Amino acid sequence: MTKDPNDPSTTDWRRPSPSTRLEALSDAVFAFSATLLVVSLEVPKTFDELVGNLGGFVGFGFSFAILIMIWAAHHGFFRRFPVQDLSTTALNALLLFLVLFYVYPLKFLTSVVAGFYLGTEDVRGMLSSSEQMSDLLLLYSSGFVAVYLCFVMLYFSVVKKREALELSDLELFDARAMVRHYGIYVGVGVLSIALTLGQVGMAFGFPGWVYALLGPLCGVNGVRSARRRDALVATQSPAG
Repeated sequence: MTKDPNDPSTTDWRRPSPSTRLEALSDAVFAFSATLLVVSLEVPKTFDELVGNLGGFVGFGFSFAILIMIWAAHHGFFRRFPVQDLSTTALNALLLFLVLFYVYPLKFLTSVVAGFYLGTEDVRGMLSSSEQMSDLLLLYSSGFVAVYLCFVMLYFSVVKKREALELSDLELFDARAMVRHYGIYVGVGVLSIALTLGQVGMAFGFPGWVYALLGPLCGVNGVRSARRRDALVATQSPAG
């Protein structure tokens, strides 16, 4: 019997596949989110307004970069594991909802950071008290944790369904490695929330600076995972 290549039930889920409706919808939501980052910038009517608006592009640049990081993580999951079962669809829908919710707090926070360190925005006009700064950090960190917890749950769902999905040892290792990777993101976000709630180092911006831990922590985890993966590949390679 000839298999229809367009029938999802006959597609080997472990192989790269054309974009699905689920991915197409997701890309549309990410594109709309990027639009929301700039929609509040009105066309300047004078040159002075143009120069004033240019400062907003610094915050836009930072927030756009973070949005692209989330999109890249989403793209990476569906390139590795293009599953479309009910739980994956539900988690993907939750992720897209969080991304849309995340956009304005993200843009506001990056604008505040750019204004504070680069003088591109009037920070005093944006935040009237330290309590508002704490609330903003909590809002940002909560969204950060929720977004990357979705990725942890997506990869963990693949691990749980390893037998049904017929994962190879290498594919199972990769899925578990990504659970650890995004688990680090969640852990750092939770640490930021804890510091904010405890008002620890707020004067020095400690709850924000803890996100710098992502680089070294993910780097160490990546090196260790790469070594273990190479060892696994070596054990599966035929003897020379």
